Amino acid sequence: MSQGAYERVRLARDNGRPTGLDYIRHIFKGFIELHGDRRFGDDRAIVGGIARLGNCPVTVIAIEKGHTARERAGRNFGAPHPEGYRKALRLMKQAEKFGRPVVCFVDTSGAYCGVGAEERGQGQAIAENLMEMTTLCVPVISILIGEGGSGGALALAVADRVWMLQNSVYSVISPEGCASILWKDSARAEAAAASLKLTAEDARSLGVIERILSESDMGKKEFYERIRRLLSEELKELSADPDLLGRRYERFRRIGVNVVES
Repeated sequence: MSQGAYERVRLARDNGRPTGLDYIRHIFKGFIELHGDRRFGDDRAIVGGIARLGNCPVTVIAIEKGHTARERAGRNFGAPHPEGYRKALRLMKQAEKFGRPVVCFVDTSGAYCGVGAEERGQGQAIAENLMEMTTLCVPVISILIGEGGSGGALALAVADRVWMLQNSVYSVISPEGCASILWKDSARAEAAAASLKLTAEDARSLGVIERILSESDMGKKEFYERIRRLLSEELKELSADPDLLGRRYERFRRIGVNVVES
């Protein structure tokens, strides 16, 4: 069990996995990127803007890691600063104003924890996203496509539907961080991974997510077409729900209450 869980972590971190921008480019049409949080600057670890899903205008937001070493450094390795989360929230509120559904792609080991980020209100930025996303009056779908680390991931995952790729992970802390805290030994990360219940199957059994997306054809045209179709169907259903906010509230209240065996 331990080896299996940690192997998922390795797969989730693999440099060859599609990044947020890959999903945007292959699933949506006419993407127009928007920049800045109107307070401090533009965080390249979070990409967001307007696009079309079929004929439906949507706001799409993604945590972007990049592929090459240079790209990853430029994207801060997918660790957003507070201005990234504020940019995401600005775009979500804009989507609400114009009645556009929101689609988020999440892939981060966690929010950036540097001194500058803390000085600019990292914790507050994440908390504001959590609070505001609970009351957005438009459908929100979040998909974990790689790592889903702590509040840095949750800040874009307070959604009506949360999906995970088959080999993605979702956890309050990394296995290495957990092992360092519990046993003062990061080498015990495999044991920590098994205890953290971080796999897609674990998340579904706890009611944290609704759907696990197969990776059998990852990166191929069919893979993106399948996700496009599922998103279109789900957004159509959510848009017709007269009690969207009530159901979103109940969704999070139910997490972990009635555990379902996967």
